Amino acid sequence: MRRRTTALVGSLVLLTATGCGAADMTKQASPFANAGGAKSVTLSVQSWVGAQSNVAVAQYILQHELGYRVDTVQVDEVPAWDALSQGRVDALLEDWGHPDQEKRYVRDKKTIARGGDLGVTGHIGWFVPTYLAKEHPDITDWRNLNKYASLFRTAESGGKGQLMDGSPSYVTNDKALVRNLKLDYQVVFAGSEAAQITQMKQFAKEKKPFLTYWYSPQWLFEKVPMTEVKLPPYKEGCDADAAKVACSYPHTPLQKYLNADFAKSGGKAAAFLKRFRWTTRDQNEVSLMIADQKLDPQEAAKKWVDSHPAVWKKWLS
Repeated sequence: MRRRTTALVGSLVLLTATGCGAADMTKQASPFANAGGAKSVTLSVQSWVGAQSNVAVAQYILQHELGYRVDTVQVDEVPAWDALSQGRVDALLEDWGHPDQEKRYVRDKKTIARGGDLGVTGHIGWFVPTYLAKEHPDITDWRNLNKYASLFRTAESGGKGQLMDGSPSYVTNDKALVRNLKLDYQVVFAGSEAAQITQMKQFAKEKKPFLTYWYSPQWLFEKVPMTEVKLPPYKEGCDADAAKVACSYPHTPLQKYLNADFAKSGGKAAAFLKRFRWTTRDQNEVSLMIADQKLDPQEAAKKWVDSHPAVWKKWLS
């Protein structure tokens, strides 16, 4: 997520232990894992459940419809570009915008190829629970946040209001925004997306105030309604200098990328991944099954595939 990079979705069961995206997902081997000489694809998975949902569905269809062995490896956002360039993974299905990496590997080195739009638009922002926004309607304007800083104080925020972020591995603008907008707040990292979700759900259960960095698409909005705080409007280039940024996050059409050699010689698998395109609603449906209903990712993928043949069959031809 420059998601969450300059920063956004998902997470999950996988992340509860690691928090910073170091979990090894290769244990989720396909049924073809021991089939000698089988066609194989390796997919990169980022540490949020929306990304896992993309991979789960792609993996299921590659295995059960196209006969591939599929390995999945969890890699943090920026290292994923290195892995993709080196051919250690074949595809990255959800990138939130890393122009520096794109310039280096796509335009200059030409070791990575564009894989097309995922079909989902990502957006990062600051959010408060809707119950709080209804109680204090002006709290959704950043210029009024200092007025309410005391509502958000926690033991970790050092006497200031707490702005809750997730994993320290996500690149965000939040510390610069707090400083440049002269806000009486402290950025506090929950440690992982899963830990952040746990905190937000607990706050919501007790109807407590919270201010958080969050993003869409994200299944949690279905369980904890939240309202975005309006930051100064985004304009092209306003986030170019990370130290001086004082604007909101952009709306980013999420992109897919393939290893350049795989894009040329990956056969039906590469063609399928280029055509893979679904909606925010589709992604959230799978994410809810994984993160909220606690289904195994492949079980969730099967349920979605079984109920949406008209969507995914277009990806095969």
